[in-house]
Amino acid sequence: MSYIIETHELCKRYGEKLAVNKMSIHVKKGDIYGLIGKNGAGKTSLMKLLLGLTIPNSGKISLFGSEELNHGRRKTGSLIESPGLYKNETAFENMKRFSMLAKTPDKEILHILELVGLKNTGKKKAGSFSLGMRQRLGIAIALLGNPALLILDEPINGLDPAGIKEIRDTIVELNRHGVTFIISSHLLDELGKIATNYGIVNNGVLVEEITAKELQEKCRTSLRITVNNGEKAKSILQKTFPSLQIEYTDEASADNTNQTLSILSAVDDSSELNRILWNAGVRVYELKNESIGFEDFFIERIGN
Repeated sequence: MSYIIETHELCKRYGEKLAVNKMSIHVKKGDIYGLIGKNGAGKTSLMKLLLGLTIPNSGKISLFGSEELNHGRRKTGSLIESPGLYKNETAFENMKRFSMLAKTPDKEILHILELVGLKNTGKKKAGSFSLGMRQRLGIAIALLGNPALLILDEPINGLDPAGIKEIRDTIVELNRHGVTFIISSHLLDELGKIATNYGIVNNGVLVEEITAKELQEKCRTSLRITVNNGEKAKSILQKTFPSLQIEYTDEASADNTNQTLSILSAVDDSSELNRILWNAGVRVYELKNESIGFEDFFIERIGN
């Protein structure tokens, strides 16, 4: 498979600290790839390596299927930390200044400003913009030159709910127009609303890559049933409901009496399962819905 971004055992050391430790990430065309980790986990260091702002100590980077990185970086826009804006100039004037290298025509600048929702800001100076508006202008500047890839470092950090929604809507709209994203964040719930894939980073190490669909499967609700005979209960339920997904390991509790099954399939009426098991001579001590949230899932992998 060809990836927009692919790294192989990428390493970056700052003195004694290994900020990026043998990271191998994979970002496909059209992805919104969420890079998740605590502050200092290595997210920004990885992004700087991808952009050529720092040089790796070892490992490989491939952009758009090639290790000729200058070519790939010309098709990449970025917003690392806060955007550097001319506060006494309008959104359009800021765009004009930053467009000198890309030689972007005014018509295209207006189109980009419309995409990010800043076309009608008129003569309002950037210094008077809300934090959300400044972030959107930073994304607009990153879009100069029509990049196919955007690398955004904590684009919603510090924003109020309205500003977060503005940035989220902008990312979704740009993605709909074919832009691939890699976004770092520690705001899991917000990133969970838009990300298609995740890379979980901790202490410079890529702990896991997982798709949004796989994450939803892992975080879905299950029905936990505590019984006196787990093996018999599983056999009865599978015969009655062949499509039911049941997890059971033959491990009794400390007193060697109560055993637990997890029903992973959707169950409309748990009382029906209780009735069937009871009629078959299986004692049911507890039926309980359990689920793991996004935050719990990530904390389980990276610690508190």
